Amino acid sequence: MPDAGTAGPSPRTVLITGAAGGLGRAFALGFAAQGDRVVVADLNVDGCRETVALIEAAGGTALAVGVNVTALDSVQAMALTAASFSREGAGPGTIDVVVNNAAIYATITRAPFDEIDVDEWDRVMAVNLKGPWLVTRACSPYLQDGGKVINLSSATVMSGSAHWAHYVASKGGVIALTRVLAKELGDRGITVNAIAPGFTLTEASYGLIEGAEQYGVDRGSLKRASEPEDIVGAALFLAGPGSNYITGQTLVVDGGRQFL
Repeated sequence: MPDAGTAGPSPRTVLITGAAGGLGRAFALGFAAQGDRVVVADLNVDGCRETVALIEAAGGTALAVGVNVTALDSVQAMALTAASFSREGAGPGTIDVVVNNAAIYATITRAPFDEIDVDEWDRVMAVNLKGPWLVTRACSPYLQDGGKVINLSSATVMSGSAHWAHYVASKGGVIALTRVLAKELGDRGITVNAIAPGFTLTEASYGLIEGAEQYGVDRGSLKRASEPEDIVGAALFLAGPGSNYITGQTLVVDGGRQFL
């Protein structure tokens, strides 16, 4: 135990996109609960403020930031705000962890690959794949040795999912991007990994599938539905010191469905 009065390590600054609700909000609450300063970013600013209010009510520290992850100027402004937040507004500091969670999911129209609307395909790719690239690019100047980047992919990449080619392809691209970023940022001591969740019970999932609590449960090794906290644990591990020698990897968190 440190001596009384000895200052502990400075809290990390964790930037999470798509954190106005759902899994992103769960990530924000999880990181804040362990003492990190959390930048809650999303296109939905009101949702960001709600997430921040939950964190502050629990005694944590957080900041709401509006962002369009498909626009370079918007993500650059977000990154500067996050880095400044790490020094309490005293000028640009550092960003310790980036969680690229923002994605189009529940609002996607399922259709055969040859009937998918071209504009919708482009929107999905812009948010789900271009977004993590732009966010990591904008945050890169503020990441230091020991920095962590965590990208959200999907277990559907491993199994395929009929009538969802645009979503599955975008999340497959996230895995490929993760491997490239791990190569390019490794010389700076920065790790880049991906999480591929299975079907998880979030607000979006409840709206997507009737009877969501039982969806796919019989195909898993663990006979229960995935909760957001199951995915949060993986993110906390990949953001922590126990994963310092892990990079370029994809951690599938699906209760053991993919190998059955």
